[in-house]
Amino acid sequence: MNAGGDYGGDEPREKCGVVGVSLEDREAARPLYYALYALQHRGQESAGIVTHDGFQQHSHVERGLVGDAFEEGDLASLSGGTGIGHVRYPTAGSLDKSCAQPFSVSFKSGSLGLSHNGNLVNADEVREELAAAGHAFTSDGDTEVIAHDLARNLLEEDLVRAVKHTMNRIHGSYSLAITHDDTVLGVRDPLGNRPLCLGKIDGGYVLASESAAIDTLDGELIRDVRPGELVVLDSDGTGYDTYQLVERDATAHCFFEHVYFARPDSVIDESLVYEVRRKLGRKLWEESGVESDVVMPVPDSGRAFASGYADAAGETTAAGEPRPADDGGVEFAEGLMKNRYVGRTFIMPTQDERERAVRLKLNPIRSTVEGKSVTIIDDSIVRGTTSTQLVELVREAGAEEVHLRIGAPPILAPCYFGIDMATRDELIAADASTEEIREEVGADSLSYLSIDAVAEALGESRADLCLGCVTGEYPFDVEGEATDRDVDAPVSDPTPADD
Repeated sequence: MNAGGDYGGDEPREKCGVVGVSLEDREAARPLYYALYALQHRGQESAGIVTHDGFQQHSHVERGLVGDAFEEGDLASLSGGTGIGHVRYPTAGSLDKSCAQPFSVSFKSGSLGLSHNGNLVNADEVREELAAAGHAFTSDGDTEVIAHDLARNLLEEDLVRAVKHTMNRIHGSYSLAITHDDTVLGVRDPLGNRPLCLGKIDGGYVLASESAAIDTLDGELIRDVRPGELVVLDSDGTGYDTYQLVERDATAHCFFEHVYFARPDSVIDESLVYEVRRKLGRKLWEESGVESDVVMPVPDSGRAFASGYADAAGETTAAGEPRPADDGGVEFAEGLMKNRYVGRTFIMPTQDERERAVRLKLNPIRSTVEGKSVTIIDDSIVRGTTSTQLVELVREAGAEEVHLRIGAPPILAPCYFGIDMATRDELIAADASTEEIREEVGADSLSYLSIDAVAEALGESRADLCLGCVTGEYPFDVEGEATDRDVDAPVSDPTPADD
């Protein structure tokens, strides 16, 4: 499998991306549009924008990529200096347009728009309570559940109290960009599982899943939104207020954001993703380096790992001894070229054609691998089919040895919090040892990075990370699954909680 390449459906799918802006003296639609382009890697199923002009809410949501979902006239119709946007890959809810976001609703106390990155684990329970109270739902997604619960609370309370009571009711991972009339707000779940950051741009402020979106708008990152925090942007774009609504003793940051999902130029939880991946690559050499002729990444996300791995190999031998001055270590080289014009809609009706997907998307550079021992660096293995094809591809190009090094621990359990990952039955590491996987994929050697190395590279304790997919123990209360901590799950109660 290669998560970084989308080769033949053998990878975890992106989550979603959210953005919100509030501007002093210009329309919000075009900055939102540009920011969604910067977040396109987080979702390709649909894209949408909701704005408010001070009098009414405007919305445009379509299936497809950002560039296909919007035309010039669509942006012109989205008037107003405040708004939110969303790119989606579905992890909860169906594929049809009814689950595309931002989700919009008008009610007695005004209008709401809501963009959600993450996944609730008690959405069905909350939906049943709301339906019993008379709420009618138009989709099966959990985003509409959040919107209805917030709308109910806003009928009786001010904005901050309403958000707090919704946070006390929903359970799971979420970063939210919300419009309430012409006010934009951002909310991050109490464990900080999904990323969200705050930035300053010319004439206003922005909230986004990743800082790369702020960079695209020529802005400056202020900081990450804290777990359990509400950020309310002034509707005139002149400032913002923050409220720490929920506090927990520990966080549950998703380590996979740094391994794969986030752009390498993004800063998440105070760490530049590119540098984290280089550190992971260095630790991969320290733990399981092999003295091969060349190390090469699987594009694109394996590149920073391989760079760090090669740098570490230039300093020490695989045995951990200082590298002799006349020994250059392991050469870093681009040995696999990616065809960027084979999209996600590539049709593969038969197994033979599905297996050909790797060859359509990747081609080895024969001079890099022929007659050499080669180490391939990838970010993860899910089902194992793509890894098998990659090893075969490099061997057929003339490699004498093929070693496989993975910049993450074995994925042995599904994700319930926003990554569309395989089930246990499909995960090769769920019931196979590393040696069995090595034999299955046909590599001469195979090693994964340890969980402790991941935590050290991130500068966090294991207790502050969500490691469910590599331990089978989760930070949220998922039915039928073990937890890795005492979970503070909400109690069923359709009425707002006391402050």
